[in-house]
Amino acid sequence: VISWGVLASSPASPSTTPTADSPCGETRSERDTEVWALSDDSLDGLTSHAPRCPLTPSLSPPKRTTSQSKTEPPLLRTNKRTIYTAGRPPWYNVTGTTFKEAFVIGLCGGSASGKTTVANKIIEALDVPWVVLLSMDSFYKVLNPEEEELAAKNEYNFDHPDAFDFELLVNVLRKLKKGKSVKVPVYDFTSHCRRKEWKTVYGANVVIFEGILAFANKELLKLLDMKVFVDTDSDIRLIRRLKRDISQRGRNISGIIKQYNKFVKPAFEQYIEPTVQSADIVVPRGGENFVALDLIVQHVHSQLEKREITVRSALASAHQGQPLPETLSVMESTPQVRGMHTIIRNKETNRDEFIFYSKRLMRLLIEHALSFLPLKVCVCVCTPQGGVYNGKRLSGKRITGVSILRAGETMEQALMAVCKDIRLGKILIQTNHNTGEPELHYLRLPKDISEDYVILMDSTVSTGAAALMAIRVLLDHDVAEDKIFLLSLLMAEMGVHSVAYAFPRVRIITTAVDKEVNDQFHIIPGIDPVGSADQSIGHLANPISSIPLCTKA
Repeated sequence: VISWGVLASSPASPSTTPTADSPCGETRSERDTEVWALSDDSLDGLTSHAPRCPLTPSLSPPKRTTSQSKTEPPLLRTNKRTIYTAGRPPWYNVTGTTFKEAFVIGLCGGSASGKTTVANKIIEALDVPWVVLLSMDSFYKVLNPEEEELAAKNEYNFDHPDAFDFELLVNVLRKLKKGKSVKVPVYDFTSHCRRKEWKTVYGANVVIFEGILAFANKELLKLLDMKVFVDTDSDIRLIRRLKRDISQRGRNISGIIKQYNKFVKPAFEQYIEPTVQSADIVVPRGGENFVALDLIVQHVHSQLEKREITVRSALASAHQGQPLPETLSVMESTPQVRGMHTIIRNKETNRDEFIFYSKRLMRLLIEHALSFLPLKVCVCVCTPQGGVYNGKRLSGKRITGVSILRAGETMEQALMAVCKDIRLGKILIQTNHNTGEPELHYLRLPKDISEDYVILMDSTVSTGAAALMAIRVLLDHDVAEDKIFLLSLLMAEMGVHSVAYAFPRVRIITTAVDKEVNDQFHIIPGIDPVGSADQSIGHLANPISSIPLCTKA
């Protein structure tokens, strides 16, 4: 799987050197899913050697989407990677449900017809982040010993529909289209088997799916929004296949030609060529047909523009005057809690006192939140004196903390002080100043988070736009809604209503709720969450989280 906009760390090649994109200094081998709005090393050549857009000078460039800066190109280049500073805009509405599915382009054509080349050139010309290229080659079936022996002798037909796991393919593409996190198998063409590690893919606005039998399955066809057939002369395809299989797959010439004549050519005539009737567009000459590619890109841009939605403005005008929801739990305003709020809300408070009392209040909030976790009753343990104590224990596998960067990261220390060896994840969501909408820039979630109770942390919640996006991300990774606990030092009533309306089973826990939000969406009377003053919540965050995590669009 090649993903423009998605990076899933692979356990096959761990790095033990902490990098700027590992905020806690952990090694790559300790992480599971990491997603940036970026291209990985394998795609750097695309951005550095090819023109961005248009493909031909005669055609006007496509319109920029709202997630891109109007004044600067949304790129940050390093020695090893190209990072998109443009994030992913909301893909859901104010109810929290997925409003716009990913736009899926299906590319079909004979073996070595240039499907991947066409796909890469479409990606280059689209000039938007969060595009995934999904190859049908990843979904070959696992061979039994007899089939492996045939494959070693070039006697197995890899071009027949029965060679592909269509059930898994349809399931993965359907989930990806709906915005879910998916795991994609990695196929080894040298050994004819799947590797142990699978790639994690998430967050696609556009999915380009390519394969020789991309149009051969009715369920697959239903998932494709645009169907493109790449038509290339058979002699050219044979030459390309010879070069590819010799250099990349360790095959010999005689075996390649034998397999081509016995399986590849007949399969093309019987299964692949007839599917051209299902295509919306036929592209002769593959990647060299710039006119056809420009037409495809223009159509995709027009479809993306139709799918743009606004969330924050809708949240600001919704739920006014409604009673606070039952899922909200506000810490008891004891004299101690009120005294700490007085200190941290006071603009005259010095930095040391602000930090001390903010952290103290965070820890009290974490302790309060843990009381809402379900516990097993009648857990008996033996005491050192030989007695039996009837106690309780967490009813679940484990707890995972996820911070909404950057201010939410300040609550991690309190969580780690209370919960021993807790796993941590991070989600970077920032406001696009051109549109006012939240955008997803980066996420790193622990492995198998779907089985955990998740404590989602943000220092303040005003409209609830960032919290909604973070919860949607967790749901897309199959975390149960009733296992999510949103924690914040301070919330506005607007934010409480927004989260509760969209996700009625999410538990909302805070130390205080203020009534108003001003025109800049700041809580009134509030606290300075990310300001430039020393006494701000954002000032407490780990400095490394701003390099390059907090690069704004």
